[in-house]
Amino acid sequence: MTIPKALTRIIDSGAPVESGDSTSWVIGTDVGGTFTDLWLRTPDGESLVCKSPTTADVVTGVIDAVHLAASQVGMSTEDMCRRVTRFGHGTTVGLNALLTGQAARVGLITTRGFGDVLEIGRLRRQTAGLGGLDLGNYFLRDRTAPLVPRQRVVEVTERVDAHGRIVLPLDHDSVEQALADLRAAAVEAIAICLLWSTENPTHELKIAQMLRAQLPHAFVSVSHEIAPAVGEYARASTTAANAALGPVAGRYLIDLESRLRDLGMTAPIMMTTSAGGVVPGTALTAAPVRSLLSGPASCVMAGQALGTDLGRPNVLTMDVGGTSFDVGVVVDGAPLLRDEVTFGGADMRVPSVDIASIGAGGGSIATVCGGVLDVGPRSAGAVPGPVCYGKGGTEVTTTDADLVLGILDPERFASGGIHLDTASAARALEEQIGAPLGLNAVESARAVREVFDSRMADLVRAVTIERGHDPREFTLVAGGGSGPSHAWAICRELGLDSFVVPATATAQSAFGAGTSDLRTTAARTCYIRLTPGTEPDEGQGDMLSTVLEETGSSALAVIPDASAATVSHTVALRYRGQAHHLDIGVPPRLDAAELGKLLARFERQYELFFGKGAGFREAGFEILSVRAVAALRAGASGELAAGEPFEYRGTRDVVFDDASAPERASVWGCSRPATDQTVAGPALIQLPGCVVVVPPGGTARTDNFCVVHVTVRN
Repeated sequence: MTIPKALTRIIDSGAPVESGDSTSWVIGTDVGGTFTDLWLRTPDGESLVCKSPTTADVVTGVIDAVHLAASQVGMSTEDMCRRVTRFGHGTTVGLNALLTGQAARVGLITTRGFGDVLEIGRLRRQTAGLGGLDLGNYFLRDRTAPLVPRQRVVEVTERVDAHGRIVLPLDHDSVEQALADLRAAAVEAIAICLLWSTENPTHELKIAQMLRAQLPHAFVSVSHEIAPAVGEYARASTTAANAALGPVAGRYLIDLESRLRDLGMTAPIMMTTSAGGVVPGTALTAAPVRSLLSGPASCVMAGQALGTDLGRPNVLTMDVGGTSFDVGVVVDGAPLLRDEVTFGGADMRVPSVDIASIGAGGGSIATVCGGVLDVGPRSAGAVPGPVCYGKGGTEVTTTDADLVLGILDPERFASGGIHLDTASAARALEEQIGAPLGLNAVESARAVREVFDSRMADLVRAVTIERGHDPREFTLVAGGGSGPSHAWAICRELGLDSFVVPATATAQSAFGAGTSDLRTTAARTCYIRLTPGTEPDEGQGDMLSTVLEETGSSALAVIPDASAATVSHTVALRYRGQAHHLDIGVPPRLDAAELGKLLARFERQYELFFGKGAGFREAGFEILSVRAVAALRAGASGELAAGEPFEYRGTRDVVFDDASAPERASVWGCSRPATDQTVAGPALIQLPGCVVVVPPGGTARTDNFCVVHVTVRN
């Protein structure tokens, strides 16, 4: 069977890209809800991390972090920037724009008769993104409108069937009318999503051509390029989201590149994608929806790399920032992936590292309502921030609680020279938490920590135990500004014996952005139906092999040294008649026997996820699409310089379990720990931007990767 070349679309790629140089200056940055993190590595293996408050325009916060890094290495910003050969970047700009309604004004062009696709969704659009008890809360129903309101959805006369045959030619008059309607609606961006354009994109390409000629200033997003998969709702939703983000992301990247260039930086911006890895920022200007989860994905990829170094293939990554708590899972050396994410009430077909998040971080606000203490999801952010920042914040946060419990040093917080006000934090805790619950300041702080830690432990259970994984078989990598402070309590909740903290923990996502592999993805539809009782034949194997070969070639096309890259393939497979699928790894070529083995792997994976006996071979099988991922080692981590011995910094009273009986903990610190050091708990180890808590009875030791291994119990 001949596969039309027009159907193969490169998803996360652009112009050929260059790999990193391990002898160069490398910067990784990540924009969080509270802080913008930066990681810098110099040619001699020295590295540093620093934080700067995230600003409203985002770009200024990144530039502030660059200035701070230059001051820490003792040179001018311009001199440092001229030396940088790789600038990795992750950002929440796109995600925040979607969630806050700040995205561009979008119109949608679709096939006549299907203009309600975004309104209907999958008969659950009103509850998209809700889970648990929220599904039963009718006040939360329909809380988010469709990405494109119905009055800006226009229909054109055309029809292509599931085999790519043109049933009804494109009516140019209907297209002209649609463009006139969108022009009158003053749209900034336009999404085009026609039925079965994945099998024949001719009509979408023609409309895009007319659009660019008549509305040259509008951003155009075409579904067969953005989301080449079966399912018109997710395809339309993803294409509309991409259109909404196009003008926003474009302005943001242009501004950031311009300001970095003014500082003397010639290195291109390498953006992290939701699927892990980096691509040139220019490659994402046409597909910004691909970077919605860039920051959290970078953290997981950094955890995967650390697990490889440590010889531990199963890793749990936790990143506790100022606003959110993110968890990723690496199984057998590979991060778990998903094909779809839901934000702002919209389901989007975006290949992503499987990340679970809740609103729980250092800035999470603690409240008492009806005698019940709750923490998050509201956050105080960097401005006004926690009460202890002294910047006008009046609501108690988890950072205030950690300060009062003795975990944080008011003179050594983050790396931005912020002094913390312990007295104000204690007073606010007693007034806002203690008064309604009958507790003093320290008891209130401990109560906040208990709730905070329990919420985080529940999320880790959800991504492990509820999915068939035993968390005790995983290595917990603690990251973020608050992660190393709370990892010991999460270990105790989950029955884990230990956790590890890399020296870059406070900026783990920035470290991932600076060191992740170059990674490009190509995907396309390939529909094969195996009816009940039938066995795969050679023709089906040949068809699938042809598509696998083409997607692999497309993914490799933009890798500078294709011979050094690796390519992996997955197939989207489900039981016949199901609405959802699993991605199963496959070799690059399959015959009938290999296709049979693929079905068997799918059934084993299905029962692992959904329970023994959940499979139903009698329904038959459906193959929907294939994906190829090409990766080239970045080589940006380089050799580490020698670490430093821990510096003894005295002792401090710290509350662990009993608010009335704090324990005397030794305090140690350094920028990057040297190997073979041991510290007995109770102890606090101050690393740049974070504090590692070693509980009573625990022990911390360091290895030759500058990683702190904390045993929670002996």
